Amino acid sequence: MLKTLGRKWREKIEFGIFTLPVLICIAVAFYIPFAMTIRYSMTKWNGISKHPKFVGLDNFKQIFTGDTNFSDSAWFTIKYAVLYIILVNVLAILLAVLLDMKLKTTSWLRAAFFIPYILSLVIVGFIWKFIFMQGFNSLGESTGWGIFGLSWLGTPGLAFISILGVSIWQSVGFYLVIYIAGLQSVPEDLKEAATVDGAGPLRRFFSITLPLLAPSITISVFMALTNSIKVFDVILSLTGGGPGGTTYSIAYDIYRDTFQNNLYGYGTAKALILFLAVLVVTIIQLTFFKRREVEA
Repeated sequence: MLKTLGRKWREKIEFGIFTLPVLICIAVAFYIPFAMTIRYSMTKWNGISKHPKFVGLDNFKQIFTGDTNFSDSAWFTIKYAVLYIILVNVLAILLAVLLDMKLKTTSWLRAAFFIPYILSLVIVGFIWKFIFMQGFNSLGESTGWGIFGLSWLGTPGLAFISILGVSIWQSVGFYLVIYIAGLQSVPEDLKEAATVDGAGPLRRFFSITLPLLAPSITISVFMALTNSIKVFDVILSLTGGGPGGTTYSIAYDIYRDTFQNNLYGYGTAKALILFLAVLVVTIIQLTFFKRREVEA
């Protein structure tokens, strides 16, 4: 009995010794900065002075009552997130179904769709900015098509479409890989049984393939949701928030207030609100999709 208790205590001590460095690193990298974020969100601070002025909840009151930039950027982010999540997942599923077929060029096509995801969105944004400004002008002169003569980055509606399209183009390969992995885990005997029963391709897809893709859909929607709410880099490099601030996302608005206007306390309060919004939305999304997985 004593030997058993001694062994259990020894195992607990060994477990504590091995996990303590990891816990310290997590605390230094996340928990301590998070606690400082909460503290600075209640101050008026320019990022330089040694003694930030404590203002309580005044920053949060101003954000929700008198900051039109925050409300406009929140609406932009919501529109972008909804369209991005739907379009990138639908497109990725369609491409995954096509590339799951036994074609000679399947491997090359998979690599071609995934390569843009390797590139940083900042680089992708600058590349597409050149295409929209220079490449489209050349194409318009050579083809005479009016679509290439449009101001894709100078008109609010077109700038939004440009950001959304570039983001989908860059990231669809990532979600494509997830869905291909999910398709390859679908049992072939179920498809064959449905074919014998007379089910067509569409019926097999919606009755067998799509329900069994539920885990892949959960992961992909979760990744698309978190990435879309935090969108920043493609806006910074493609439109810079223009024209006239119509393409500010919440993350870009936080960056502008914090690092351009030196409102570190105010920007930190916005960052905390963004964190809580992402946390709540992702918990709701995961709970909903996990329940659908069980039902499927």
